[in-house]
Amino acid sequence: MAPPPVAPLRLGAAVLAATALVAAFAVPASAAAPARAPLTASAPAAHQQPLVAQQPYLGWSSWSLESTNYPGVNPTGPASWLTEAHVLQQTDVVAAKLKPHGYQYVNIDAGWQSGFDSYGRPKANAATFPDGIAHVADYVHGKGLKLGIYLAVGLDPKAYGTGDTPIYGASGCTTKDLVYPDLRTTNGWNSAYKIDFSSSCAQSYVDSIADEFAGWGVDFLKLDGVGPGSFQGGANYDNTADVEAWSAALKRTGRPIQFTVSWALSHDQADVWKANSNGWRVDTDVECYCGTLVTWNNSVKQRWNDVVQWIPDAGPGHWNNLDSLDVGNAAMDGLTDAERQSYTTLWAIEAAPLYSGDDLTKLDSYGLSLLTNDEVLAVDQAGTPATPVSQSSDQQTWYTRNADGSVTVALFNLGSDPAAVTANWSDLGISGSAAVHDLWSHQNLAKADGSFSADLPAHGSRLLRITPSAAKGPGIPVGVHGTASTPSSVSLAWAPSAERGSTVTGYEVYADGRKAATVSGTSATVFGLPYASTHTFTVLAVDRSGRRSATGTPLTLTTKGSGGAVVYEAESPANTLSGGASVADCGNCSGGKKIGNLGGSGTLTFPAVTVAKAGTYLVDIAYVDGDSSRTAVVTVNGTSFKLPLSGSNNNDWGTPQTVTVPVPLKAGANSIQFGNPTDYVSDIDRITL
Repeated sequence: MAPPPVAPLRLGAAVLAATALVAAFAVPASAAAPARAPLTASAPAAHQQPLVAQQPYLGWSSWSLESTNYPGVNPTGPASWLTEAHVLQQTDVVAAKLKPHGYQYVNIDAGWQSGFDSYGRPKANAATFPDGIAHVADYVHGKGLKLGIYLAVGLDPKAYGTGDTPIYGASGCTTKDLVYPDLRTTNGWNSAYKIDFSSSCAQSYVDSIADEFAGWGVDFLKLDGVGPGSFQGGANYDNTADVEAWSAALKRTGRPIQFTVSWALSHDQADVWKANSNGWRVDTDVECYCGTLVTWNNSVKQRWNDVVQWIPDAGPGHWNNLDSLDVGNAAMDGLTDAERQSYTTLWAIEAAPLYSGDDLTKLDSYGLSLLTNDEVLAVDQAGTPATPVSQSSDQQTWYTRNADGSVTVALFNLGSDPAAVTANWSDLGISGSAAVHDLWSHQNLAKADGSFSADLPAHGSRLLRITPSAAKGPGIPVGVHGTASTPSSVSLAWAPSAERGSTVTGYEVYADGRKAATVSGTSATVFGLPYASTHTFTVLAVDRSGRRSATGTPLTLTTKGSGGAVVYEAESPANTLSGGASVADCGNCSGGKKIGNLGGSGTLTFPAVTVAKAGTYLVDIAYVDGDSSRTAVVTVNGTSFKLPLSGSNNNDWGTPQTVTVPVPLKAGANSIQFGNPTDYVSDIDRITL
């Protein structure tokens, strides 16, 4: 079914199920568990705190088991799996089977709480955690591991009470001083009052909970339902001040507590998340809220698209979190073995935190082999997220460079039928022959010249290390693409060249075999081109010794026509709408309108996109997507390609984004259609040629 035109939601049933579970179990009400005394203001200064998250963390988390309907896991209702005894059992397995491979964290997700103490601080459920969180922390620490805990952002109404609950360590402050007088709600479920951080009492309240957690021995905090994100936007759901307050509070405890924010954070605030947290969930829950832990379609496969806009943001101290890795329990996981390997491969090559959500007491041998393959774990721990060469089809090559000059490459067949996938050396920045090593099988394969291909099953993968045999010198510039064009120019950009024992000082840009520009950075504009003319561009790198790389994959583009940019509005009556596709209001869109309800039977066709000469033109597509991402199938004169479009995650369906795409067109009128027979599509504002 196609989504509503203004504020559609992808996978609505699963999202609502997650909402209901977390809202119900984030703060259950019952008696308190004993707690250690909180730390005082004499704790070490923030600068004395050891660094955390210098590499993606490895561990285990409880939510996948809490959320599943798999028979026998939650026998007395949703999230009933979570008990102190079960957490300690999982801890034993982490220590025995996973810790030797670098796993450290045991994270308790939603459902551990039972009301609040006399200062509005969360308490453990005495029925399910009879010995309290401090006891669990002591047990986890005794195994040489670290303990994580969970909170939803905002002030829970039960903590607020009647507004006269005092704040620990803040004389004169009560819970009515923490919030706005109208008790406006916030977070992904609207389950808490929004905290007003213009009041000094607010920071004191956060400090009091951070001190409580530090006193218990907590080493990790997940703050959930954070906006903008969690498919919420606008002032009431702006929790950037909460994240800043929690960051400061955790540092002031003097304890090295890793801090991650969740879920489906808005990329618009990436700088805030990077400055104040150790990681962020890029997407909705990976769990399916069904009879297994996950399924491929809901929502493992979505991560291949949703992570892309975040790739440049990950690095030491802050990582892109793709959610739990549920690959160890065979039938309970809900995946084929090929899907389990691909799932693990993406998480590893994206340098995402690897934390199992499985029942570790029931690991099957294949699942254990996936979780403990040290060569694959080393890819994750290297901390260099991979980039896709192209996502225009289901057969994809992702790569990341290593410090020793080798390239880690993942081949993915995301299609539902077996298919061959090829890695071309020129797309990876290398030339000549190269040694190929399979990381999953630990096998050295034969040397290859120019490319490597593999026949993969449906949803299958290979993970390889490609080591070039070429001498030292600059690598081939990769990812050369067009960013803009005019009737007389084309602008290009590319990724930095691998230096391979040399220092790259600049790049030479060639148009039709003639040097057109020399630049020190990774972008250039070639001027002086005739209008509506086709040119082939190549880029090579130069090091300070004067050595030049080979040229990479050529890029052929056509300049705009003599009249310059031509705009085609999506809502124009000249276009054709099918299925449920319809015109919708859009405050910030061109003309105040857009086309929504695309996907399934809903399509939008521009029937007469006209150019004077045949060629590959750069087309700017203005679209609107308040989700995490959606994929358009773009059909040009009967030939289709896939176009993943990054979303905002903040439910903003009135502000367009723009992506520039090379599109082959014939002379005269062209038909360009947007649709997707199997999934939702972003709303379309206009295209500009």
